[in-house]
Amino acid sequence: MKLCRIGFLLLLSATFAGAGSAVHVFKGEISDSQCAMNVHSLSRSHDEMLKKKTFGTDAASCARTCVRRGGVWVLRSGDNVYHLKDQTGVDEFSGQQVVVTGVLDPKTDTIDNIRIEFATRAVVVH
Repeated sequence: MKLCRIGFLLLLSATFAGAGSAVHVFKGEISDSQCAMNVHSLSRSHDEMLKKKTFGTDAASCARTCVRRGGVWVLRSGDNVYHLKDQTGVDEFSGQQVVVTGVLDPKTDTIDNIRIEFATRAVVVH
């Protein structure tokens, strides 16, 4: 299984390398653009919304509520916030620590996400 993942990542790297882009691995929390980008949060987190008890009871439910209200799924990694190009199925990871594999467009801080895995299940290739 590990060899399959390594082979898959190498194949993806070769594919995107030919196009001038490199596949990278990013770690962080799946959040929503509204909380992560200070639209209604001063701490770039869900803390204020959870204290008000109007946007959910935890980070996952807060992010889902914000996405339903017009936000989009993002990856918050330290002080960086990356938009996720493919929004399909991201809600499964809402509020969780993840590893995202994809190609970064540094001009827009958008990751063309190929894969998202829970951080505890991810295989890190050195």
